[in-house]
Amino acid sequence: MCFLSNFRAAHESPCDASLRDGAVPRSKSILFLVICFIEVEEKLLSKTDHRPWPLPSRAWVMAMRWHDLLFLHWPVVPDLIRPLIPQGLELDTFDGSAWIGVVPFRMSGVRPHGFPRFAGLAFQELNVRTYVWSPGRSGVWFFSLDAANRLAVRTARALYGLPYYDARMTLQPERETIHYRSIRTDRRSTGAEFDASYKPTGEVYRSAPETLDRWFTDRYCLYTVDRSGRLGYADIHHAPWPLQPAEVELRVNTMTLPVGIKLPDTAPLAHFSRRLDVIAWTVESVASIPVR
Repeated sequence: MCFLSNFRAAHESPCDASLRDGAVPRSKSILFLVICFIEVEEKLLSKTDHRPWPLPSRAWVMAMRWHDLLFLHWPVVPDLIRPLIPQGLELDTFDGSAWIGVVPFRMSGVRPHGFPRFAGLAFQELNVRTYVWSPGRSGVWFFSLDAANRLAVRTARALYGLPYYDARMTLQPERETIHYRSIRTDRRSTGAEFDASYKPTGEVYRSAPETLDRWFTDRYCLYTVDRSGRLGYADIHHAPWPLQPAEVELRVNTMTLPVGIKLPDTAPLAHFSRRLDVIAWTVESVASIPVR
């Protein structure tokens, strides 16, 4: 019971804790949650000093919380993946290397603007990514995103044009360790599987400027191509990543094979993040990005 209490305390928000501890009468709990989570989003929007460009002037459309996230990164020769990047984007590199990321985590409170977090969806997700830029900003290019929620997969494909796939996924916490497994079941793709256990191994830190950690995580937009082949981008916003070094037992990882990428036979760089609140905007044409 002690472990369960500690795990819950590490993952819940002040709003959740207030309800659990009886600080808010049950009759007023829904109103309290709505107000509390609006305050969370407003507080998040008020912290922008770390961003490389301003927030969009239009309203955001989606909010979510990411939990128990693992960054796994491998260096690759740029020429290996440059042909997979759409015209209009440049492959981003660090000290001459491109990087492939495999990122498992779980999401909660996934909902449109105006809905409280408790009304949102919760599910596991795993994405395969690299890093790109266009004149005006750098961002993320996703090769695939697997999710354990059919509604989320279809909504993200329709609204964002992202290559989401159905998957059967499990996340099991055991003390500090996360046991994570994903098997792609989507008929639109060949199979892909991920099976690993991971845990944080050090103190939480914020990445320093000009470091590889900052280069991986200081990304505030994603790029996508719609059905007509038009290149677009969507802004995202969150606080600076609270990172920890991570220890990983990687048993199976075939996530990059459907796009023809064979990862190097070396141990990946691994980083852990317990929780991060995120908001996102609609997709806009890349031509609308102001060149700074």
